[in-house]
Amino acid sequence: MRSLISGLILGTIIGSSPVVSETLPLPQSLIALNSDAGEQLLLDADARADYFDLGIHLTHQVHPAFCGPASMAMVLNALNVPRPASPMTLGLGLFDQENVFTPATEAVKPRARIERAGLTLDELGGMFEAHTVTASVHHAEDSSLDEFRTIAVESLNDDDSFILVNYRRADMGQEKGGHISPLGAYDAETDRFLILDVTSYKYPPVWVEAATLFGAMNTPDSDNDDRSRGYLVVAR
Repeated sequence: MRSLISGLILGTIIGSSPVVSETLPLPQSLIALNSDAGEQLLLDADARADYFDLGIHLTHQVHPAFCGPASMAMVLNALNVPRPASPMTLGLGLFDQENVFTPATEAVKPRARIERAGLTLDELGGMFEAHTVTASVHHAEDSSLDEFRTIAVESLNDDDSFILVNYRRADMGQEKGGHISPLGAYDAETDRFLILDVTSYKYPPVWVEAATLFGAMNTPDSDNDDRSRGYLVVAR
């Protein structure tokens, strides 16, 4: 059974073959998923159910400010929310970085403003709720590392919800400002979470220590009245 699971996991790892990468260099504190160590962490992960549902919908943001919309498309698809149909695809469809925008989301924050300034944690929650799913917003300043770890692991293990993180890249040794992406897995032995980074042209999915990730979330967001960034639990 373990060999079957290992085969399934490795079969879905993004870029696991030895291909030369053009992404930005990672600090030593982060472990790329498509490295030997990163693959082993996924095989050994204690919580990884969300990886599969999100992994088949992994996308990259098509606009510098669209980490939120890209993450939304991944999660809405993984939740099996009724998807916008297209006559070009036999009446079937998927959420993408165009059709996630609706009249209801425009009332939360117009697309034109998102293109200029992106989304805050609270705005991201409002955008999800405009798609009639529940979104529980947790600012890091009102939470704790232990609480975050507990909530995140529970979400990664269940079949009903997904967790997204809003963090400042610089605090993880990456290039530079605020960012949003879903989490895919957790390894208890190393206390690391897997971030399914939606800027795959910039960075691969990475394993980051829980304390480092929480510290990067517990940073003020000037676009959100200097409230801290944090995490979001989304459920259908």
